[in-house]
Amino acid sequence: TPEVVDKFRMAIELGKWQDGRKLTAEQRETCMQAVMVWEHEHLAPAERTGYIHKPIRDDGSVVGAECDVEHEHHYPNMPNPKGAVQPVKFRDK
Repeated sequence: TPEVVDKFRMAIELGKWQDGRKLTAEQRETCMQAVMVWEHEHLAPAERTGYIHKPIRDDGSVVGAECDVEHEHHYPNMPNPKGAVQPVKFRDK
């Protein structure tokens, strides 16, 4: 629920629960994952935590607009449509 997500956000920000108990590293990680999953399911991309607005070129086009579509590779640890879990891959520079 939105109320639970707000409590998780507050705990992440403060590093402690509402009752003053310190958040463990594992609890923080779990809360962060829960917030991200909830936001992905319920909020538009521009409303999600960590959203970065894309710059506008001189011609009015948006930088990166070609990648505004949801792709399974954006969520590599989630099962893809074929059912396989994709490991995180880093690009070589």
